[in-house]
Amino acid sequence: MKIAIITAGGAGMFCGSCMQDNTLARALRLAGADALLIPTYTPIRVDESDESVSRVFLGGINVYLDSRLPGWSWLPRIFKRWLDRPSVVQFLSKRSSSTDASQLGGLTIDLLRGSKGPQHAEIRELISFLCTDLRPDVILFSNALLSGIVPELRSQFGGRIACILQGDDIFLDALIEPWKTQARELVSRHAAGFDRLFTHSKYYTDYMREYLNLPTSEFRTIPLTVDPDSHLANHELHRNAGATTEPLAGSTNREYLKVGYFARICPEKGIFHFLDAAEDLILQRAKVDFVIAGYLPELHRARFEHRLRQVQKLAGDGQVCWAGSPAEREEKFRILRSFDWLCVPTEYHEPKGLYVLEAALAGVPSLLPDHGAFPERIADLGIGRLYQPGSRGALAEAIGQLPAVRSGSTPWNVTLRDRCLDRYGMATAGAEILAAIREIL
Repeated sequence: MKIAIITAGGAGMFCGSCMQDNTLARALRLAGADALLIPTYTPIRVDESDESVSRVFLGGINVYLDSRLPGWSWLPRIFKRWLDRPSVVQFLSKRSSSTDASQLGGLTIDLLRGSKGPQHAEIRELISFLCTDLRPDVILFSNALLSGIVPELRSQFGGRIACILQGDDIFLDALIEPWKTQARELVSRHAAGFDRLFTHSKYYTDYMREYLNLPTSEFRTIPLTVDPDSHLANHELHRNAGATTEPLAGSTNREYLKVGYFARICPEKGIFHFLDAAEDLILQRAKVDFVIAGYLPELHRARFEHRLRQVQKLAGDGQVCWAGSPAEREEKFRILRSFDWLCVPTEYHEPKGLYVLEAALAGVPSLLPDHGAFPERIADLGIGRLYQPGSRGALAEAIGQLPAVRSGSTPWNVTLRDRCLDRYGMATAGAEILAAIREIL
């Protein structure tokens, strides 16, 4: 079976959905499918082997100019195609102003209009590639915001078309009116044209069924998938059991509980709740060290750095450590293995929680708010804790009650990793996902 996975690049940043799409392509190949990962807007950025094709469709620069520059969309593609070269898109996207959803309402509507919008030439080029050159059995979109292509694709493609929902509502709800309502209506209309809608949690199935006003029969829950060889997480965990984890630069080597935040640095992921809790516990003289890591968008840099300095000023030497954004997977897992607990106190209701599984691969349990997909992740893993969000003191209290068990030092940590692989490893999850796709053939 040939499967074309259409993904959306993250404009130069590490994106959980991009990384999951990349691992999904590998998992489906492992299960026996011929899976191709096709990037749109920008090249994807991942911290593992990039499985995507070298060509970028719906190049982000042309997509933007189509909407903003009168007449640009009608220029012959021969004059515009050079702007879709991955190196050009990557270079210019790093210097773009923002991927803040609140600023992208008009562009979102244009893309959801599909071949009737200003990106008609780029959309027809992608359709031609899919239907004439590639000719897959199944086309799998990695988010419904790409669904503007579906009406015209249906008229030319005889195979099946499905979509994975991975947080589309979060982007849509961040738009401002009138685009917010218009975009939601268009996504709902286009989503009805998919043969199946996949989600990574039962919570998100139920939520998006109501959000898009579609019947339950259209949905199917599939597992996330993780690479079991993520920087040799298996033998590293077993080999290092009982060993002292190498301290991070700027942190301490004392026997304090170490709680880490590892996700994109932004309000919706909960970074400022994490810093508030750190401040409260520091003032209480709690024996807790805090580590923060993840991609820091320019949009949030000033606010984050200001708040970080405030909290670090209160703390002792190395008690609040900023570890930056590691470019390599090896460094990511070195940081994760330095934690006793991962804590990502999201404001939004998380639809999947990939970072929970990456921490579990390193033998690190998670402390998470009791909403979204988090209860399902903790239930699947059997190890971890939930807390009731809603007040500033709730997170600090929950952190203060965590057991001080050194990461990697107990069978508990090994069990956590093994359970993660049993449920979400590429071999197991890939076969289950491929079986779910076969159901629509």
